Amino acid sequence: MSAVGVSPDVDSFGFLAYLYAWRAVPNRVDELDKLLEALGFRKKGFFKKLVSGYLKCCSFESVSSVILRAVGERRVGDGSAFDDECYTEVAQCFVDNRRIRELAQLIIQAQEIESANQLLVVDEYVGFGIVKACVGLGLLNKAHNILDEMTAQGASVGLSIYSPILKAYCKEQKTAEAAQLVGEISAAGLQLDADSYDALIDASMTAHDFQSAFSLFKDMREARLPDLRTSYLTIMTGLTENNRPELMASFLDAVVDDLRIEIATHDWNSIIHAFCKVGRLEDARRTYRRMVFLLFEPNNQTYLSLINGYLSADKYFYVLILWTEVRRKGADFNHELIDSFLYALVKGGFFDMAMQVIEKAQELKIFVDKWRHKQAFMETHKKLKVAKLRKRNFRKMEALIAFKNWAGLNS
Repeated sequence: MSAVGVSPDVDSFGFLAYLYAWRAVPNRVDELDKLLEALGFRKKGFFKKLVSGYLKCCSFESVSSVILRAVGERRVGDGSAFDDECYTEVAQCFVDNRRIRELAQLIIQAQEIESANQLLVVDEYVGFGIVKACVGLGLLNKAHNILDEMTAQGASVGLSIYSPILKAYCKEQKTAEAAQLVGEISAAGLQLDADSYDALIDASMTAHDFQSAFSLFKDMREARLPDLRTSYLTIMTGLTENNRPELMASFLDAVVDDLRIEIATHDWNSIIHAFCKVGRLEDARRTYRRMVFLLFEPNNQTYLSLINGYLSADKYFYVLILWTEVRRKGADFNHELIDSFLYALVKGGFFDMAMQVIEKAQELKIFVDKWRHKQAFMETHKKLKVAKLRKRNFRKMEALIAFKNWAGLNS
């Protein structure tokens, strides 16, 4: 090259390295190596081409030797020792030739060298590059085989190995396998970050694998991560969308004491509303009682969900009980709440309680549409006679007369 006035460059040395490695001419490789050193060229491309050449002739021991040397000579700021293309080539050739054990040994040896460099990030580890390459080639089972082989050899497995496998499980919605792998990670004394848990839990909920989501959230709590809110909301939202209030209730009950989640009244309201929506009124009442017992303050939305649920099932007596309780302890009454209580109590024929609601509306100067409640009376109690009530219950008779006078039904 110098004879024709062309200066050698890194690419030229790289292609020669590939050729000498492929043809097994080690002395020529050594000469190139020394020449690069003398010229002050960076050797990243040189090592990559050597790896390709040794793979071409299936010299796996030489491949491992070059990779380990590159890792050892890597300087701060160099980034990954090899690019994705190289790792893909390595993974494909080793797997095709059933060299899983050798791949595991290579990663273990690389980890020993890499452990001395505290500045490396996860995607700069050789193990990450190789396992990620397996996943990218559609060889997820082989990636897991590498993990198993490393464990069998008694090696410590870092997050750099687990990370691409977990991401692949998420992408393929193999959420049960992901949850199991997270358990192994925790057992190994390693800890995923909150973003990883959030992604895994989101994938589990998308796949309707609720048990895996619960298991992952439990691991997340036990890992003492400070921010649980994102995954908590993911689970609650997913369960709401899938009409699973019983799971919402049990999940909330399990985490209610965890101060990192900041559970509030609206969380309970979501469950109560969901139970009412599917007609499980006893469960809705039980959730409401649990909420009050734990000193969470019900609000108008709590009461409206219960009233509408009772109304849809003609459970008017429960509305009466709820009104008595709300009237006693007080609430932030507005038009919607007053109107809902009144409508349900009129439909149920509890006119004494209905008049209490009307009095409360008058006290708070809340407008009530008489026509709506007049219609409710006509639909349900059109044939109700005051004379019959007079004989049985004088107080009820008075309440009925008072309501009819208010609604304009006596004119």
